[in-house]
Parts: sequence; structure tokens; C-alpha cells
Amino acid sequence: MTQPLQASPVPDSNPVAPALPLDPLICDSASIFDPEDIRDRLDCAVKGAQDNAALRAAAVAVLRDANTSGRAAIATAFEAAPFAARSLTRSYTYLTDGLIKTAFHVATDLLHPLANPTQGERIAVIAVGGYGRGEMAPASDVDLLFLTPYKITAWAESVIESMLYILWDLRLKVGHSSRTIRDCLRLGEEDFTIRTAMLEHRFLVGHAPLAEELDTRLKTELFKNTGREFIEAKLEEREARHRKQGQRYMVEPNVKEGKGGLRDLQSLFWIAKYLYGVQRAAELVPLGLFRPEEYDRFREAETFLWAVRSHLHLVTRRATEQLNFDIQVVVAERMGYEDRAGRRAVEIFMQEFFRHATTVGELTRIFLTKLEAAHQKNAPLLERILRRRRRTKPGYKVVHNRLDVADPESFLADKLNLLRLFEEALRTGLLIHPDAMRLVTANLALIDDDMRNNKEAQRIFLDLLVKHGNPERALRRMNELGVLSAFIPEFEPIVAMMQFNMYHSYTVDEHTIQVISNFTQIEKHELEEELPLSSEILKTGVNRKVLMVAMLLHDIGKGREMDHSILGAQIARKVAPRLGLSKADCETVEWLVRYHLVMSDMAQKRDISDPRTIRDFAKAVQTVKRLNLLTVLTVCDIRGVGPDTWNNWKATLIRNLHSQTLQALEQGMEAINKVNRGAAAKKALRNALPDWEAKALKHETGRHYDPYWQGMPLAAHVIFANLLRNIGDDEVRIDLEPDTDRDATRVCFAIADHPGIFSRLAGALALVGANVVDARTYTSRDGYATAAFWVQDADGSPYEANRLKRLSQMIDKTLKGEVIATEAIRDKDKIKKRERAFRVPTTITFDNEGSEIYTIIEVDTRDRPGLLFDLTRTLANTNVNISSAVIATYGEQVVDSFYVKDMFGLKFHSEAKQKTLEKKLREAITKGSERAHA
Repeated sequence: MTQPLQASPVPDSNPVAPALPLDPLICDSASIFDPEDIRDRLDCAVKGAQDNAALRAAAVAVLRDANTSGRAAIATAFEAAPFAARSLTRSYTYLTDGLIKTAFHVATDLLHPLANPTQGERIAVIAVGGYGRGEMAPASDVDLLFLTPYKITAWAESVIESMLYILWDLRLKVGHSSRTIRDCLRLGEEDFTIRTAMLEHRFLVGHAPLAEELDTRLKTELFKNTGREFIEAKLEEREARHRKQGQRYMVEPNVKEGKGGLRDLQSLFWIAKYLYGVQRAAELVPLGLFRPEEYDRFREAETFLWAVRSHLHLVTRRATEQLNFDIQVVVAERMGYEDRAGRRAVEIFMQEFFRHATTVGELTRIFLTKLEAAHQKNAPLLERILRRRRRTKPGYKVVHNRLDVADPESFLADKLNLLRLFEEALRTGLLIHPDAMRLVTANLALIDDDMRNNKEAQRIFLDLLVKHGNPERALRRMNELGVLSAFIPEFEPIVAMMQFNMYHSYTVDEHTIQVISNFTQIEKHELEEELPLSSEILKTGVNRKVLMVAMLLHDIGKGREMDHSILGAQIARKVAPRLGLSKADCETVEWLVRYHLVMSDMAQKRDISDPRTIRDFAKAVQTVKRLNLLTVLTVCDIRGVGPDTWNNWKATLIRNLHSQTLQALEQGMEAINKVNRGAAAKKALRNALPDWEAKALKHETGRHYDPYWQGMPLAAHVIFANLLRNIGDDEVRIDLEPDTDRDATRVCFAIADHPGIFSRLAGALALVGANVVDARTYTSRDGYATAAFWVQDADGSPYEANRLKRLSQMIDKTLKGEVIATEAIRDKDKIKKRERAFRVPTTITFDNEGSEIYTIIEVDTRDRPGLLFDLTRTLANTNVNISSAVIATYGEQVVDSFYVKDMFGLKFHSEAKQKTLEKKLREAITKGSERAHA
């Protein structure tokens, strides 16, 4: 007898609670899956089938068409309503239910009919996991449990096999298991992943009493009295997942598994369902686990994250969970975000994403603390071992080892307590209880202008930064609860703000907190070996209050059309007095915010061996006090960009710039003039080559012009002396070795000089995939070019020793003309797909003041493997002589600064010549970019 075919709604109401309304389907049910129409089409299709193979093929054809049209209808409706995630997930579940029930009908009634089934020949098809919960994204797995009463029979095996073949032919990703009830209980006891999947089981089709028995026995034999162990397992799983995926502030987050992602929300629901048998998150409110407004935020975050995940799947046509840069742009467009006020649509979209992720973190804390209060969750092991009673100030109490408010009414009577709470938490070392957090967030309106201008409030806030030794913890919690933005309203726009580039790993607010965290680590002597200069500066004493406030405000102007340093300084001029700083300190904070990028720019974009660079920088900072403050701020700022941004090379540049500027400020510019530095360098070389004859040494020290002696370290002078010794006119000599100070491989060339030599060398390095991070080239009096390039591999690391020989051979072949760079580089000069969404405007400037004898051409543009070769070839073809190049890379953006002269050895003062040269450079950049994107 044929079973009635139905695609029933997903049951998600608790039978012991009032029925809760289901989310509607995203479009008309018949356009998704029409059971009657499918049955009629199926009956017609199988009529002429000669055997089971033909019958199954006919059934698959009908279902494939139904699946395709149903998915198209859902996708079209979602495009029109891009935030209707709940309706979308239910619609995919509805469609999948229909497909599986039809496949069961085909397998049991048409392929393997059984007139009189025995007691053992029963089967129930049960949805488990996310499918069981009724939440399906476009590319979600279909997880099925085939439940049998006893050991599987031949008939049941045939039915399962036929169903699976039908589903596989439909290209569904099916996860399946065939078990008895006893198997389910045994495996669920051993494996929490299996137990979690069965927690969300949902009967689909087949023998209903068997499914009911499973439900009863799971509750009475597996779930009962095991809540604590389940919670601990889920929390351990969550911690492991977060360690693997990274923090929620990482700019390419995992929507499902990352911190603040869907899996965190699902974990809360699993725990609640396991303990209390809830079927929907709304039931957490009457249980007292969430307040109504918290449930609203839960629902908003969940809906938003599901929408993002669903768009991800539809864009990539597979189960993609990582929100990579290129996909962020497409998803933002699909969800209707638009460019606004100098910010790209993708940045506005990602800011909303991170704000929802923060909400998920806050709700998780509230939920877990409630469980702990109900003695369902164990306190952390270390806390249990080291627990001791901490004395709190009057007005506070300790609840489950967390700081809480004794009397909310008395607490709110003095609005300064909204700040004192965080001070008390730092003083005692206690975490703040979620009930106290709730109290704060519900009363943010108390933080008004009167409070912001209150001297005691200013004192408390500054003490949070400088007094208790852990400002990062207080700032992060204040930021998440909205207190920081309430007390400093100018901070609110950068909360969860993403900068759409590859350089910054964090949102702007998290970057700010990371900068302050770095400073705290230096103060605690935790980075003395890694940051000796900054550590020494702090030992000599700096104005910590000024530095902390400058760090807090340094990026506060981001996200607007104006230069963020200029706008940030204007904002700092208003905010710093409100924080209780003196007039002099306010001026210093404003200066630090305005010029917080100057030291980084000077170190990374200019040749600091040029005395003019030092003179200009010394003129900008004016005092040793400002130099030291700016140095520490710069180091912390660079380190706060991302986990791998700071390296030995940047440390060397900052250290050298600081030491030379300090010398200039304390002793005058004469201490670092060319003559002194050149004489010292020659003397150092003589001492380093004790085996050389005096005549040979005299020749070597006399063959180079002054810039050569100022521009490179002693180690490079030694290498070039050996490379140049008895070199032939047609020889190319190369030396490669790691430069640990710069986290790079130093490649030194000695070759007869001729026009375009710098470009040829750049082309050779581009061909072997070397990323140039710094370069110097000099011509000797006797006509040889000495060039030093510092290069890294594709991962931003020095080349390993075993790769140096092959690297040298390839470079040699290119320089000898055996490989033509202009042709060979075409295949290598490609921009990766995930990096193509970035926009970097091209800016070209000519600076005749930054160097005594050179024009500095600064090209700020989109980075790509062949860019340096294209730029240097263009310069060579227009008779521009390159003395040195300084390369600064910021993710997908690069700033190439070339120190150049014209063919007569003069600077480029003519505006007409500058415009002609700029036009040719822009043409080269455009052509190269088109090639790289092809």
C-alpha cells in the first residue's frame, strides 16, 4: 500500500509549552515543493520502467527537476528579501523533507515493496543535527539516521541503499548512519558529537513508534542527570574551536565556527535543550535565562549571521564558511549595503557583522553565568584550586567568584558607579558578573555631559588606563558594553569598524586595544628582549598618561573622508581636556595623534642613511621627549596591526631612525653629517679586512662615492669588497645570505654598470618570486654597479638555506639574457582571486626637499609581483638614474620611493618633466594591473 506523500512543516514547538508560531516559508510552498504535483509526475515517469534501475532513474529525473526549481525559487525570493534568513532556512528544510520522503516512497513502495513486514522489518528515517533542528543553509549537509529495531535486515539494507543512491544522484551531501536504539545510546554515551546530533533528532518518515521509543529512551537513559558533563564537553569544544579559528575581531571571520559565530549561538541552544528540553530559543525567556530584550538581540544576531552564511553559500555554490575579502564585497552588495560618507559598502557591512559577533559573546557570558548560578556548570579548574575570598569595597558582592552589585538602586543613585565598577574589577582581579553588566547597559543614558565633565569621573577613567596594570581588560569590557562610547561619544563610530584591506588584522577599536595591550606588556618587562629600545625608553620615564590617551585616540578619526590623522588631532583637542589632562599634556596628545604615522613613514618610506631624512624628522619632533613618546607609540601601533606585522626589519629601521635623531637632537646635525659617517665606515671596513694588502684596501675605499658609505651597513661593504675584487667587465657576481636583523635575505650584486641595471635586477628577482622589501644601488668611480636587495619569499620570510642556490642560478640566467624578464614575468604577475576586490588609488609625488642631491619619486599604488619591474623599466626607458629604492608594503598597498637623478645628474625640478614622467608611470601601472587581473 502506498504511503501518503507529504512535505510537512518543520515541527519546532514544545509539546509541554504553548505552541510557538513557525517562521513562514520564503515564498509559496508549491513553488518550493508541491507533493501532489510531484506524485503525479512520479507516477507518469515510472509507468514504463522495465526494471528497478530504470525506475530509479525515472524517479531521480523527477526529483532532480523538483530540487532545481525549488532551489531557484528560494534563491530568487531571498535575493528580493536578503535578510529573511529564518524563512530561507525553513524553506530549504521543507524542500529537503519533500525530497527525502519521496525517496523513501520510491524505495519502500516501488523498488522494495513488502506486503507483510515482520516486527524486525521496520525502519524510521530521522533528521539529525542542523537538518533535524530545521535550519538548513543552501549548501548544508543532509544528516540522516536510519533507525531499525534490531540488527539491520536485508530488506532495510536495500531500502537504505536505494534511498542513498537517489539522494546522491540529486547531488545532496548526505551524512548518514544506520543504527538500532541500543547503538544510539551506546555511541551517544561515548561521543558527544553523536550525542549532540541526536539531541536534535526529528522524525521524517517511516515507522513512527520506533522514533518515539528512541526519543523516550534518549531522554530517560542518556540525557537525564548528565547535564554537567554535556556542558563541560560543549565548552571545551567551543574553546578548541576559538583557538583554531581566531578571535571574532579577525577581518576574515568564519561565520559558522569563529568566535561570535553561529556555532556559539547553537551551543547555547544545545545546552538549554539538553537541560530544559526547550525547542525554541524564545523559551529561554520564561526560564529566566534571557531577558526579553536579550532574546531580541539573540534573534537579531542569529538572523543576521544566518543571512550572511546563506549568501556565502549561494555566491560560492558550496558550503563556504570563511568570509574572505573577495566574498565580503559580493555579500555586502547582495544584502543591499551601499557606499556612504567616504566608506565602502563592504566596510559598513562588516562593521555590522562584528557588532553582532560582539553581541553573541555578551549573550554567551550571560547564559553561562546563569547556568553556573544554577550549579549546572563547573567553575574553571584553576579558579577552584586557587579560590580565595577577595575583599570588595562597600556596595559590591562576590557571586560565583564574579563581581556583582549589592543593591542596584543604591548603585545607580551615583552614576559615577558605572565607571567605578570597572575600577573595582581591576583592583580585585575579579570578572564582572553578567547581572552587573546588564545593569550597566540598561542605564547607559546616565552617562551624560555632566558626568563626562565631572573631575572625579575623569580621574576614575584615567586611573583605569594608568593605575591598575591591566587597562586592556577594562577597555575591552567597557567597549563591549557601550560604556566607552558613552563616556567618549567620539569613539562610537570606530566600534567594530573594519578597514577593508589586507594590512589590518583587527577592527579599529580592537586594534586600539591591542596597541594599549602592547604598551602594558612593555611596562611589565615582558618584551625586553624583543623590544629593547621601547623597554629602555620606558625605564627612563615617559608621561604615561599622555601616551595612554594618545594611544586611545590615535585612530579615532578613521572612517571619514578627511585624513584620519588630521581629524583625529581635531577630535583629540576636544576629548583630551574632557579626560582631565593639563593644557600642555593636551597639546602633546594632539601632536602625537596628528603625527602618529610620521616615524613609521620616515623609517619605512625614506632612506634613513640620508642625513636630510634625519634632519627633517628631527625638525618635526623637536624634542627628545616627543621623540621617545612617538617611538613607543609607533612600535605599539605597528605591533597592534596584526600578529605578524612587526618584524626584525621594521625594528631595525625604527631603532636606527631613533638613534640618529636622538644624536642630532642632543649633539646637533654635525654629528651625523656625511664626512663623519663616511670616514667611520671606511675605517670600519679596513678593520674588517685585516688580511687585505694596503694597496687593495686603498683602492676599495677610494672607488666609491660618499652615498655608498652612508647607505649600507659594514656587512654589506665587506661583501661588496669581495665581490668587486678583480671582477671582470663581463662578470656578474652574486652573494645571497640571510639578514636576521631585517627578517629578509640580502642579495648583493656586483656588475658592470649600464643604463637600466636596476630594472634588470628587479626583473630577475620578480621572476623567481622574490618580494623586494628594500633596495640600494650605487655606481663606483670605476664603472661598476653595486646593488643590494633585501627580499622575502611569498610568505614574507627569508629564503631557507636550501633554496638559495637555485635562487642564485635563476637570477644569473636572467641577468645573462637566457631568460627574457618582460616575457617570462607575464605568467607570474597575477593578483590572487581573494585579493582582487581591494581598491588602492594610485598617487605619485615628486619631492625635491627630502634629499640633498636626489629627487624622491614616491609611488603609492596597488601591489603585485611585477610592479617594481614595471616601474623601474619605465624609469630606465626615460633616462632616469635610480640610486636607491625604499619599498614599504602595507598588505595589498605598496609605497615605492625612488631616489633618482636625470641623465645629467640633476634633480627633476621641471614641472613639465614631472608630469611627463608621472603619465608614463601611470600608464605602466595601468597596463600591468590589467595584465595581473586577466
